[in-house]
Amino acid sequence: MEFQPSVAFVDDDDDLRNANRQTLELAGFTVTPFADALGALRFLTPDFAGVVVTDVRMPHMDGLELFRRLRALDPDLPVILITGHGDIDMAVAAMQEGAYDFIAKPYPADRLVQSIVRAAEKRRLIMENRRLRLALESSDETLPLIGQTPAMQHLRQMLRHVANADVDVLIAGETGTGKDVAAGLLHEWSRRKQGNFVALNCGALPETVIESELFGHEAGAFTGAQKRRVGRIEHASGGTLFLDEIESMPLSTQVKLLRVLETREITPLGTNEHRPVDLRVIAAAKVDLGSAQQRANFREDLFYRLNVVTVSIPPLRERKDDIPLLFTHFLQRAAVRFKTEPLHMTPSLRLRLMEHDWPGNVRELSHFAERVALGLGDMDTAQVSQPTNKSLPEAMEQHEARLIRDALSANHGDVRSTIEALGIARKTFYDKLQRHGIDRADYARSKPTVLL
Repeated sequence: MEFQPSVAFVDDDDDLRNANRQTLELAGFTVTPFADALGALRFLTPDFAGVVVTDVRMPHMDGLELFRRLRALDPDLPVILITGHGDIDMAVAAMQEGAYDFIAKPYPADRLVQSIVRAAEKRRLIMENRRLRLALESSDETLPLIGQTPAMQHLRQMLRHVANADVDVLIAGETGTGKDVAAGLLHEWSRRKQGNFVALNCGALPETVIESELFGHEAGAFTGAQKRRVGRIEHASGGTLFLDEIESMPLSTQVKLLRVLETREITPLGTNEHRPVDLRVIAAAKVDLGSAQQRANFREDLFYRLNVVTVSIPPLRERKDDIPLLFTHFLQRAAVRFKTEPLHMTPSLRLRLMEHDWPGNVRELSHFAERVALGLGDMDTAQVSQPTNKSLPEAMEQHEARLIRDALSANHGDVRSTIEALGIARKTFYDKLQRHGIDRADYARSKPTVLL
């Protein structure tokens, strides 16, 4: 849901209500005026993306009662009370109950607008975090592949489409993109889900062990083989065999695996017996096996045999709009794991999350969320490690863009204040905005000059 800076203004004085409505509209807010509290209550809902401003002294239902009813409706809804001097003690008590602010009459327009600007920013953050939580709750069992970008929607559709096809699948993706998660979903969504899901990381085992792990062996097949061992392939019969980092598999093992894929039979070490197996093979690679240069020592015929269906998982840098949703999920999960208070994302942290390239992809993002949950990174100033393969000019350009964005955010997009903070000329400022692709309007939530 896109956030709109809205104000519900409640006052039984027609002249004051109309004057304040004009002031706030000049300040860029969408104003909905109400002559009494009951009218406001009928209009306001928990998803109201704005701020409530109400006079305290009104007939039928006063502003304090309205505040208490709104607090019961939505405890996070900012309510600003307008009071006379005699009502200040009551207003202070209301703030202790959770009112956002109170403004004593008579007040300058600037005081009202600034209070609403701050309250609206708080409401924007609340609504953004609610949106993220709702998106997480509405996600189906594909939580490990969270994402609302077209690329992730297409990926989930493709996985569901091929899950029951019972063909071998090659999953391609960089380190940390979630290839093992995709393989698990292909198994869970298939007719084989009652069978075993057997995983083997081909890069984690030495060449002397991997064949025994895959094909099994009979007792006495080699020194130390004291009893029969069922291999991973046979154990996966009736289910799914997942071979991760298959590009690391030794050539001698590749030859034997190719024969298994062609015949669906295995011959354990120490026997000449051929045993039929009923399995589906899902292989994953972090390099492009279709490229002769990246394939290196991987057999071309095995690549074509595995490449019946290829599923490509996009890196995080190509689906950056999913980062806030993913980060929120990992942050909530970490809070449960470490028994810490759940945190909310701040604008400055969101900016840093979107600027980083995330070479470690989802795995790196998950680890960063854990550090934040543990208090090892402040939510407002947390820095993610930047890739070291940038040249000095590129790094300086990135740093300059971050400084400009931080200044715009701190000054709510106000050009004059931002220029003064940066200490540069107006023309230079606009030139840099254009060069870095920064839209000032994204930060402009502050007031223009207002008149009463």
